[in-house]
Amino acid sequence: MLTPGPRNLITDVPGLTVGCVEDEAVRTGVTVLLCPEAWTAAVDVRGGGPAVRETDTLRPENSFSRAHAICLSGGSVFGLGAADGAAIALSARDMGVKLAADSPAIPIVPAAALHDLGNGGDKAWGLSPPYRELGMKAVEAARVDFPLGAVGAGRGAMAGVIKGGLGSASLDLGGGLIVGALVAANPVGSVYMPDGETFWAWPFEIDEEFGGRRPGAMPTAIEPMPDDTKLGAMGRLRPGANTTLAVVATTADLRTAEAQRMAMMAHDGMGRAIRPAHTAFDGDIVFALASGAAALGEGPGRAAALSRLGSAAADCLARAIARAVFEAREA
Repeated sequence: MLTPGPRNLITDVPGLTVGCVEDEAVRTGVTVLLCPEAWTAAVDVRGGGPAVRETDTLRPENSFSRAHAICLSGGSVFGLGAADGAAIALSARDMGVKLAADSPAIPIVPAAALHDLGNGGDKAWGLSPPYRELGMKAVEAARVDFPLGAVGAGRGAMAGVIKGGLGSASLDLGGGLIVGALVAANPVGSVYMPDGETFWAWPFEIDEEFGGRRPGAMPTAIEPMPDDTKLGAMGRLRPGANTTLAVVATTADLRTAEAQRMAMMAHDGMGRAIRPAHTAFDGDIVFALASGAAALGEGPGRAAALSRLGSAAADCLARAIARAVFEAREA
């Protein structure tokens, strides 16, 4: 039986660190995942209302489809400023691309933001949103161990009508292949089955990592969308008002197109953990990172190995989503 890595976090993929910071007055936050050696990176967007930065940089046909960090934040379009702060902090460490000997290092920091502007926090920031500073602080806070729940980019998140949050999970596939997921869960859909207690992701749970609840008798028909009365009253039935932001990472030596395939397959994890996912109200996005430490080999077996990685990434993402909400319950 496969097991998680020692932390059951995305940082079980060696080389990654994660920093989470919050602004409690604003009820928002930022999460930055660092891979300073510029790992192979890709992205796949499925939601109807994304807020993103530098995603086109990661397209396979472009000249530098790698990333030094991925930045996730609250704040909608204002939150994308967190990537500015992260890039400045990394450049000050001399991390990034150098196009001339005496030029500053240029970090590649793709980013995505979720909408948490209606959660009651103080958003009267005028011309000074807090996200640039939060991005810099998140870089400084990056460690291999980090908290889950209503923290970082998940601080102001909701999952349907309940608290969302930040979640993570990992899986050791053996032979040096490790897969991990990080998610800021803020979907319009529900993570719970009709009983309101069992996670849709329960079949993928390992060692009761999100409570160990199992479903009882199921109704003969399940509503395709949760009751929208509360969602409408909360202003969540608007395009872009919700989203699930995710990063999946692996030790495999993936090329950019292969990393993108892993990101595409990982989206299945949202469908396993959230009902419905990828709606017109969400900006669902998955970034993929590959360190290159573990060789997949060549020939026909490589495609099979990639398929296994993508399936594992989807399972990790489903588990991470459930963990995000489970850990945010008491916040």
